[in-house]
Amino acid sequence: MPLESAIPHPLTGDAPALACTHMDSDAFAGFYERSARSVWAYLARSSGDPALADDLLQEAFIRFLAADAPTDGEVASRRYLFRIATNLLRDHWRRPRHSSIDEVPEQFCLTADNSSHSDSLMTLGPALSQLRPRARQLLWLAYAEGYSHSEIAAITGLASASIRLLLFRARRQMASLLAHQNPTEARLS
Repeated sequence: MPLESAIPHPLTGDAPALACTHMDSDAFAGFYERSARSVWAYLARSSGDPALADDLLQEAFIRFLAADAPTDGEVASRRYLFRIATNLLRDHWRRPRHSSIDEVPEQFCLTADNSSHSDSLMTLGPALSQLRPRARQLLWLAYAEGYSHSEIAAITGLASASIRLLLFRARRQMASLLAHQNPTEARLS
């Protein structure tokens, strides 16, 4: 089935054409292969919920295809995709909560394979989960994705001048959490 007929047009419900005419099926498949993992990691780390990251990733790519995406290269398209993902995450946080984590059966909360986690993930994971969502977003975009302050501002919709201060505060809070998490190593350094 060709890509164009698989995704319904967002306004009319039919599938004759996509607004994204600058990518054919093969170009989109390549773009997806190169972008999906990093967008998912960003969403999973920012939200703290891998299942939510799966859902938002799918929605982000659908909206990317249905939108009039930038045509000035893959970097701009990728930045635009991160912007869509950020907006979806923000919309999710604004929705009222109808359920609690206590309602989820314990068997669904356990991970299948803990052996693949590295030491850094075990150290950073608990500290990252204690940060506010915006701080997690900023740290992930800056250090995992390598975006500049102006690119982060474009992705998050925040003022470019405030990114530096917000990142400074997030780094300081992360350092404090890591120091409290492992006080013996903090005294040695």
